[in-house]
Amino acid sequence: MSCPSYTLGIETSCDETAVAILEGETTLVANFVYSQAELHARYGGVVPEVASRNHLRMLPYLIRETLTHAGISINQLSLVAATYGPGLVGPLLVGLSHGKGIAFGLDVPFIGVNHLEGHIFANRLGEPADRGSPPFMALVVSGGHTSLVAVPEYGEYQVVGATVDDAAGEALDKMGKMLGIAYPAGPAIDRLAYRGDHTAIRFPRPMEAAPGFDFSFAGLKTAVLYHLRKYPNEKPEDVAASFLASVVSVLVKKSIDATRRYRFERLVVVGGVAANCHLREALVPCGTEHGIKVFFPSLKLCTDNAAMIAAAGAFHFLHEGKSDPLSLAPAPSLGL
Repeated sequence: MSCPSYTLGIETSCDETAVAILEGETTLVANFVYSQAELHARYGGVVPEVASRNHLRMLPYLIRETLTHAGISINQLSLVAATYGPGLVGPLLVGLSHGKGIAFGLDVPFIGVNHLEGHIFANRLGEPADRGSPPFMALVVSGGHTSLVAVPEYGEYQVVGATVDDAAGEALDKMGKMLGIAYPAGPAIDRLAYRGDHTAIRFPRPMEAAPGFDFSFAGLKTAVLYHLRKYPNEKPEDVAASFLASVVSVLVKKSIDATRRYRFERLVVVGGVAANCHLREALVPCGTEHGIKVFFPSLKLCTDNAAMIAAAGAFHFLHEGKSDPLSLAPAPSLGL
């Protein structure tokens, strides 16, 4: 089976409308993301109905813009890949339906992509080209997910650890709200923490010493709430730095321990929180200390994007001959 010359990727699992075009398996020719973060900030989080309506409004324009940037016509597309889960059902349905319509109209194959697998494939789009080659341990860390996944081969995944409550990114957003930081709070907390003292407050590091590789961040979030009630005049930068120090410490220890346990030499860190500078600065030297190479996608490929969806779709189509029927339904609770 020949490689699809151009794959159209569509990602609408939450509040970002994303479209990308990939040539072959790893050559990214266009990648656009329209963020709704400012729109949802007034509500303190994502409103599914608002997100769905905005995906519906923006997607046709974004596809045209992406094709123009790539310098190709829509008739040159040979594969359409769209996220079908996990995520919010309304937003998923918009992107999935649009992708199916294009595939049907062009009479080209359509493939539904697992959003979590897409994040893992984001690392494959970087340099050098073999940076994301399995086997490796993947730390998938974002607003909705925190998990450790053993990846012996692409398409083969074993979840070895996951959050039992809040994801790391979710906890960051909730803590940011306590400090009066608008949604999404992660990037602002990252910047604020550099101005603070990470030793000022000793927040708990949940499950850091517990056996196994599961995570828990709900208790840490509650600890911040009680601390702010007791010390309402605490410096926000010290709270941010101390909170982030706890989150990073847990993520680093669990991911390095899991990578060593499975005797992998590579750790791939993906998802929105992979853009966090404190996490990057802590993980790389710790990995080096234990003989583990740590890889991160570029910052623009950490957050939700369609390039990773196109990459996963192109891989499965090329190597497995996979495609999906146009009856494929969204799967909001889909796992790896």
